[in-house]
Amino acid sequence: MAAPNDHPRRDAPQAGPPDARPETPAQASDHRQRRAHPHRPPEQRFRDSVGRKAARKQRARADEDRSIFFWLGMFGMVGWAVAIPTLAGVALGLWLDSAWPAAGASWTLTFLLLGVALGVLNAWYWVKRESGDQ
Repeated sequence: MAAPNDHPRRDAPQAGPPDARPETPAQASDHRQRRAHPHRPPEQRFRDSVGRKAARKQRARADEDRSIFFWLGMFGMVGWAVAIPTLAGVALGLWLDSAWPAAGASWTLTFLLLGVALGVLNAWYWVKRESGDQ
Protein backbone atom coordinates (compact mmCIF):
# COMPACT_ATOMS: atom_id res chain seq x y z
CA MET A 1 0.00 0.00 0.00
CA ALA A 2 1.37 3.43 -0.92
CA ALA A 3 1.88 6.11 1.65
CA PRO A 4 -0.26 9.25 1.23
CA ASN A 5 2.83 11.41 0.62
CA ASP A 6 4.14 9.32 -2.32
CA HIS A 7 2.27 11.39 -4.90
CA PRO A 8 3.69 14.75 -5.99
CA ARG A 9 1.63 17.80 -5.21
CA ARG A 10 -0.35 19.27 -8.08
CA ASP A 11 0.90 22.78 -7.44
CA ALA A 12 4.54 21.67 -7.19
CA PRO A 13 6.77 23.00 -10.00
CA GLN A 14 7.12 20.59 -12.89
CA ALA A 15 10.40 19.68 -14.56
CA GLY A 16 9.24 20.81 -18.01
CA PRO A 17 6.80 23.38 -19.30
CA PRO A 18 3.13 22.36 -19.18
CA ASP A 19 2.75 23.20 -22.87
CA ALA A 20 4.80 21.12 -25.30
CA ARG A 21 4.87 23.87 -27.95
CA PRO A 22 7.88 26.20 -27.84
CA GLU A 23 7.10 29.85 -27.28
CA THR A 24 8.25 32.53 -29.66
CA PRO A 25 10.13 35.47 -28.11
CA ALA A 26 7.08 37.70 -28.65
CA GLN A 27 4.82 35.23 -26.85
CA ALA A 28 7.30 34.83 -23.99
CA SER A 29 7.55 38.61 -23.60
CA ASP A 30 3.75 38.87 -23.70
CA HIS A 31 3.45 36.26 -20.95
CA ARG A 32 6.04 38.04 -18.82
CA GLN A 33 4.24 41.35 -19.31
CA ARG A 34 0.91 39.84 -18.27
CA ARG A 35 2.45 38.27 -15.19
CA ALA A 36 4.28 41.46 -14.22
CA HIS A 37 1.21 43.68 -14.67
CA PRO A 38 -1.96 41.73 -13.82
CA HIS A 39 -4.05 44.92 -13.72
CA ARG A 40 -3.41 46.34 -17.16
CA PRO A 41 -5.73 49.07 -18.41
CA PRO A 42 -8.65 47.92 -20.57
CA GLU A 43 -7.20 49.67 -23.63
CA GLN A 44 -4.01 47.62 -23.35
CA ARG A 45 -5.95 44.37 -22.90
CA PHE A 46 -8.08 45.21 -25.94
CA ARG A 47 -4.99 46.10 -28.00
CA ASP A 48 -3.32 42.83 -27.01
CA SER A 49 -6.44 40.82 -27.81
CA VAL A 50 -6.78 42.39 -31.25
CA GLY A 51 -3.08 41.81 -31.93
CA ARG A 52 -3.32 38.13 -31.01
CA LYS A 53 -6.41 37.64 -33.16
CA ALA A 54 -4.80 39.41 -36.14
CA ALA A 55 -1.67 37.26 -35.83
CA ARG A 56 -3.77 34.09 -35.65
CA LYS A 57 -5.74 35.18 -38.72
CA GLN A 58 -2.53 35.86 -40.68
CA ARG A 59 -1.13 32.44 -39.72
CA ALA A 60 -4.36 30.76 -40.83
CA ARG A 61 -4.35 32.58 -44.16
CA ALA A 62 -0.68 31.79 -44.75
CA ASP A 63 -1.44 28.08 -44.33
CA GLU A 64 -1.72 26.95 -47.96
CA ASP A 65 -2.37 23.34 -46.97
CA ARG A 66 -6.10 23.58 -46.35
CA SER A 67 -7.92 20.31 -45.97
CA ILE A 68 -11.00 19.10 -47.79
CA PHE A 69 -13.00 19.88 -44.65
CA PHE A 70 -12.13 23.57 -44.97
CA TRP A 71 -13.46 23.65 -48.53
CA LEU A 72 -16.57 21.65 -47.60
CA GLY A 73 -17.21 24.14 -44.83
CA MET A 74 -16.71 27.04 -47.25
CA PHE A 75 -19.10 25.42 -49.73
CA GLY A 76 -21.73 24.99 -47.01
CA MET A 77 -21.25 28.55 -45.76
CA VAL A 78 -21.72 29.95 -49.27
CA GLY A 79 -24.83 27.81 -49.74
CA TRP A 80 -26.38 29.06 -46.51
CA ALA A 81 -25.38 32.63 -47.34
CA VAL A 82 -27.54 32.40 -50.47
CA ALA A 83 -30.34 30.17 -49.12
CA ILE A 84 -31.25 32.19 -46.00
CA PRO A 85 -31.89 35.55 -47.74
CA THR A 86 -33.73 33.75 -50.57
CA LEU A 87 -36.07 31.95 -48.18
CA ALA A 88 -36.58 35.11 -46.14
CA GLY A 89 -37.49 36.97 -49.35
CA VAL A 90 -40.00 34.27 -50.35
CA ALA A 91 -41.58 34.30 -46.87
CA LEU A 92 -41.88 38.10 -46.91
CA GLY A 93 -43.30 38.00 -50.43
CA LEU A 94 -45.90 35.37 -49.51
CA TRP A 95 -46.97 37.42 -46.51
CA LEU A 96 -47.23 40.60 -48.61
CA ASP A 97 -49.23 38.74 -51.31
CA SER A 98 -51.72 37.60 -48.68
CA ALA A 99 -51.91 41.00 -46.93
CA TRP A 100 -51.86 43.32 -49.99
CA PRO A 101 -52.45 41.45 -53.22
CA ALA A 102 -51.06 43.32 -56.23
CA ALA A 103 -52.99 43.15 -59.49
CA GLY A 104 -50.08 43.15 -61.92
CA ALA A 105 -47.12 41.95 -59.87
CA SER A 106 -46.25 39.23 -57.44
CA TRP A 107 -44.58 40.24 -54.21
CA THR A 108 -43.27 36.68 -53.86
CA LEU A 109 -41.36 36.78 -57.15
CA THR A 110 -40.10 40.29 -56.45
CA PHE A 111 -38.72 39.40 -53.03
CA LEU A 112 -37.45 36.04 -54.30
CA LEU A 113 -35.24 37.88 -56.79
CA LEU A 114 -34.18 40.43 -54.19
CA GLY A 115 -33.31 37.62 -51.75
CA VAL A 116 -31.24 35.78 -54.36
CA ALA A 117 -29.40 39.00 -55.28
CA LEU A 118 -28.71 39.76 -51.61
CA GLY A 119 -27.56 36.17 -51.01
CA VAL A 120 -25.18 36.23 -53.98
CA LEU A 121 -23.68 39.53 -52.77
CA ASN A 122 -23.32 38.05 -49.30
CA ALA A 123 -21.60 34.91 -50.64
CA TRP A 124 -19.31 37.01 -52.83
CA TYR A 125 -18.31 39.03 -49.77
CA TRP A 126 -17.47 35.90 -47.74
CA VAL A 127 -15.49 34.24 -50.54
CA LYS A 128 -13.54 37.44 -51.18
CA ARG A 129 -12.86 37.80 -47.45
CA GLU A 130 -11.61 34.21 -47.07
CA SER A 131 -9.43 34.38 -50.18
CA GLY A 132 -7.42 37.17 -48.55
CA ASP A 133 -8.09 39.82 -51.20
CA GLN A 134 -9.62 42.24 -48.71
